[in-house]
Amino acid sequence: MKKEDIFKLIISVALPLLAGFIGSYFTTPGVTGWYAELSKPALNPPSWVFAPAWTTLYLLMGVALFLVWRKKKEGKNIRAAIGMFGVQLFLNGTWSFVFFGMENPQMALVNIVLLWLAIVFTIYLFYKISRPASYLLFPYLLWTGFAAYLNYMILILN
Repeated sequence: MKKEDIFKLIISVALPLLAGFIGSYFTTPGVTGWYAELSKPALNPPSWVFAPAWTTLYLLMGVALFLVWRKKKEGKNIRAAIGMFGVQLFLNGTWSFVFFGMENPQMALVNIVLLWLAIVFTIYLFYKISRPASYLLFPYLLWTGFAAYLNYMILILN
């Protein structure tokens, strides 16, 4: 692997992990406070599942971003794909702030629906550039769909 590719890989993986770290700033205190008192659906996993699940998803997102970014010299529409990746990453980070920081499941549900749609569009754009990159985002799409279900059920139950 070329030196330039190693740099791109490090940046690509660091960006989603940084978004997750920022989101955890709001999530961690919320889980032990306000969130602990909420009624949750039967399918709600134990709290310890979320950190390893999201860490794995952030790593997959980073590798997907890298696979697209390294194709830049091939003249494909990389800028739009990376821009959409940035949009979905922003929505990902803001969900934690809205749900846990603002304690607003209703607004968080709107946020997560927009996030899910942004992931779908990112997968579409990545697919046109690198099929493996798009495939790496499918677990993220599925988990976000499950998280949207949990968000919705928490809203309904509370």
